[in-house]
Amino acid sequence: MAYWLFKSEPSTWSWDDQVAKGAVGEEWDGVRNYQARNNMRLMALGDLGFFYHSQKEKAVVGIVEVCKTAHPDSTTDDPRWECVDIRAVKPLAQAVTLEQCKADPRLSEMVLVNNTRLSVQPVSQEEWRVICDLGGVDASA
Repeated sequence: MAYWLFKSEPSTWSWDDQVAKGAVGEEWDGVRNYQARNNMRLMALGDLGFFYHSQKEKAVVGIVEVCKTAHPDSTTDDPRWECVDIRAVKPLAQAVTLEQCKADPRLSEMVLVNNTRLSVQPVSQEEWRVICDLGGVDASA
């Protein structure tokens, strides 16, 4: 299993919006960055990810699961763009902020800490464990 982080502006698509989609989940569409798209191409069914609110909040707020692997993005006719579908698994007991991540030496190599603009990014197993611990949830989701 691989771990990921999905960033979204809460005013566009929030954790509450994701939860409202239920077990069916939702397409993680609109990504127009090759590195982020390539990350989605690597995802497998059942991979887990953090749901991250960008902009003002800047915090990991929940855990999602990949429920459909890479497929054409329905928001464009351009065949270069693909996306996955994700569904909410559970919220973190307490949000883990970007500030907390930057302050924790165990997360110094995390993509989020070093490239805050990448919208879909990998998370190592150790980073997953640390953030789950900080967020008050079981790392096994």
